[in-house]
Amino acid sequence: MNDKPNEKPKDEHSRFAVWTRRGTTYIRMPIVVFIVGLLALVTLAVILWSIKRESDAELHVDDIGELSALLPSLVGLTHSNLDEGNRIEVLQNGDELFPPMLLDIAAARYSVHVELFIWYDGKLASDMARALTAKAREGVQVRILVDASGGRQLDGEELKMLEDAGAHVAHFHPLRISNLGRLNNRDHRKLVILDGRIAYTGGFGFADEWLGNAANKKQYRDTSLRIEGPVVNRLQGAFTENWIEETGLIPADDEIFPRLPAVGSTTAHVAYSSPTGSISSVQILYYLAIKAARKEILIQNPYMLPDDQAIAAFAEAVKRGVDVQIMVPSDDATDSPLVQHASHRTFETLMESGVKIWEYDKTLLHQKVLVVDGVWSSVGSTNFDDRSFQLNDEVNISMLDSAIAAELKQAFVADLRHARPVSLEQWRNRPLRHKLLDGVAYLGRSQM
Repeated sequence: MNDKPNEKPKDEHSRFAVWTRRGTTYIRMPIVVFIVGLLALVTLAVILWSIKRESDAELHVDDIGELSALLPSLVGLTHSNLDEGNRIEVLQNGDELFPPMLLDIAAARYSVHVELFIWYDGKLASDMARALTAKAREGVQVRILVDASGGRQLDGEELKMLEDAGAHVAHFHPLRISNLGRLNNRDHRKLVILDGRIAYTGGFGFADEWLGNAANKKQYRDTSLRIEGPVVNRLQGAFTENWIEETGLIPADDEIFPRLPAVGSTTAHVAYSSPTGSISSVQILYYLAIKAARKEILIQNPYMLPDDQAIAAFAEAVKRGVDVQIMVPSDDATDSPLVQHASHRTFETLMESGVKIWEYDKTLLHQKVLVVDGVWSSVGSTNFDDRSFQLNDEVNISMLDSAIAAELKQAFVADLRHARPVSLEQWRNRPLRHKLLDGVAYLGRSQM
């Protein structure tokens, strides 16, 4: 073994040298080069951190009065418009959702747009694939955008059948080198839009768990909407945003964004978000709605993980005399125990402030519903957690309509039959193992 340098430099303080001694390779470099390289690595690390970090801004708003006075600001701050003259139907569970959706797909004459997070092999996905294939064969423009993670099972024979018929299928942020920096950004939106005139949104996926009427733990409990009227243009805009991002193809003509006359009496506005490094429009929507509440807040959400600002807003609402009730799935019904444990970390603080919490035990409670003061409500894809607010692409539609708010409240009350209240004393006395799991899971809340 040669214990001497391969080539000893004349000036060992200013030149590179490489040698091997006792099986170990050594490199000598000028101190200036080392410092410059170290600074470059530190600078790159800071740049990458600054790109990925969450916003440091803390939400704050002065006394904003009642919701009716706030509404124009709420709409403007979420980059939306207030559209009047819509007809919106609340659809509970798969039995009410998929039959009219399939009929509307069959009746489509110009375009069918689908954007989903979940597409799983099974009866529902197969039925939808056949219905969409039939429309493509008729010459209808069929565009399907599924998340590359949740929709990875849209492949094989179903994908070939759709594409052979002329349907255009794209996967959002598939695994490839050019997407490595975006793989944590998932498309969590749920949209089906027919001829630019009828839209469906909510919490649904194309998987058999959404079939039925939430009769057992194999059938999810969920709430969706069927929408007609001018606000459909906003939902079409949400779809085309991600379609263009993924495909580069721009669907632009009068039939994609038709002139939509008033067809009903509901005033509505849409908030949709993509990660930008700033606070998302849907997070602002939720926060301002809570701050504006004067009588009642009802929330149903499967992944309830409010940050400190939201927790403070709930506490302030209770102090104003607002009845705040939150319904989440129970431990036995959730499909994500890790997120459930992280959310448990916030329960004690919420209940100490006077918030009432219910755990739905019948099956996975999957709807994302917010009702304020019996007059305003919001339904969509957004969970109440950092992933939905900061990492996912989401969409919600909100409605100023007391009849719809009453219908959603009635559904909340009906769901109470299968929910149990969580008491503060019970929660404080939960087992130590449960508390430890809650604390450990909470450490990863920014990814949940």
